[in-house]
Amino acid sequence: MGTGHYFWVIFYFASLCSASLANNAKINFREKEKKVLDQILGAGKYDARIRPSGINGTENLPTYVYVNMFLRSISKIDDYKMEYSVQLTFREQWTDERLKFDDIQGRLKYLTLTEANRVWMPDLFFSNEKEGHFHNIIMPNVYIRIFPNGSVLYSIRISLTLACPMNLKLYPLDRQICSLRMASYGWTTNDLVFLWKEGDPVQVVKNLHLPRFTLEKFLTDYCNSKTNTGEYSCLKVDLLFKREFSYYLIQIYIPCCMLVIVSWVSFWLDQGAVPARVSLGVTTLLTMATQTSGINASLPPVSYTKAIDVWTGVCLTFVFGALLEFALVNYASRSDMHKENMKKKRRDLEQASLDAASDLLDTDSNATFAMKPLVRHPGDPLALEKLRQCEVHMQPPKRPNCCKTWLSKFPTRQCSRSKRIDVISRITFPLVFALFNLVYWSTYLFRDEEDEHRWNSKRCVRYSY
Repeated sequence: MGTGHYFWVIFYFASLCSASLANNAKINFREKEKKVLDQILGAGKYDARIRPSGINGTENLPTYVYVNMFLRSISKIDDYKMEYSVQLTFREQWTDERLKFDDIQGRLKYLTLTEANRVWMPDLFFSNEKEGHFHNIIMPNVYIRIFPNGSVLYSIRISLTLACPMNLKLYPLDRQICSLRMASYGWTTNDLVFLWKEGDPVQVVKNLHLPRFTLEKFLTDYCNSKTNTGEYSCLKVDLLFKREFSYYLIQIYIPCCMLVIVSWVSFWLDQGAVPARVSLGVTTLLTMATQTSGINASLPPVSYTKAIDVWTGVCLTFVFGALLEFALVNYASRSDMHKENMKKKRRDLEQASLDAASDLLDTDSNATFAMKPLVRHPGDPLALEKLRQCEVHMQPPKRPNCCKTWLSKFPTRQCSRSKRIDVISRITFPLVFALFNLVYWSTYLFRDEEDEHRWNSKRCVRYSY
């Protein structure tokens, strides 16, 4: 056997020995880890029912639990039920002196458990929770890490549906603040205190997408509550959601404006086109009423007036006003027709009287004696002059009328009253609607800026992608 063969045989046995030593080292390390777990959590050595001592093992001080979370997603914000759903990774960290162990010269960084009932746990609950569940696919998404100095880290992934009382006065130009509140259920502040972890206590996943909202900012705060049984520690996160207005502009505001403008088309139709004007007015009115009912169906019945109620109410009033305008035009048209018929009859009677007087004068013209006529001929200039003087004395003195002066500028001044109503409506309705838009947008956008300034006055953390 050559020297080369001896070398390979020695190398092979050396590899086997090193692998065997490595496996033995791993086995010994796992054995030591098991031994550490048995030492700190063995039967009769640790009682999970007793809370840890305070700082430096002081019994009279409360246990401090530091909280932080990672918002993974916000699936929906329901305006009707006034709630929102969120999925988060929730973490708590505290120190338990009873769980200290030897780290084997730095080789054992921490111990990992998957059973939360093995150690003492804070009795935290979400006070505004409606529904919630843990995630168990494929294994329960929870772990507990115990560090050599006795520090305990608890992490779990949960999904929650939380109550979010909303103020919809500015809807859909509003911002909503939805809170997530966490408090101790049984331990008072003398025994247990929750604190936010320093440095990014709340983290948000990048590219967070919401269908109709944008998460602008969030604020962490404390909300300790006092009851008959004592004071309890409480933490809260206020999430500021801004409603995306583009959706409502396309689905509500622009269609309502179009319906109002379509209702004005009747002002340009002939007053005799009764079927066309009635059909147009009734159709736009029913469409506007259907649009309003559809909007209210997606919102909770509240006792105050919302911004969208003002908009739809005024738009409905304009459409209804256009229908009433046609009723007024129709009434004025019939009144003008009645007056025209009366004038025509009066003219016919006057003409008949003048014809009879003319015949009488022609009959008496052959008389033998000269006689001054009592009734002059209608064509006589002297008779016309006296008639004008009588009319001037009988008419009341004219007073300046601004409305008539304004109407005199239109070419339809000599037309009927029904035509004048249409002409006035063509100008009045758009002007009033434009004035309403100016007041509406100025009022609600200004109030929205006030709410933004009020929020900025607080100590808040700006959220950015």
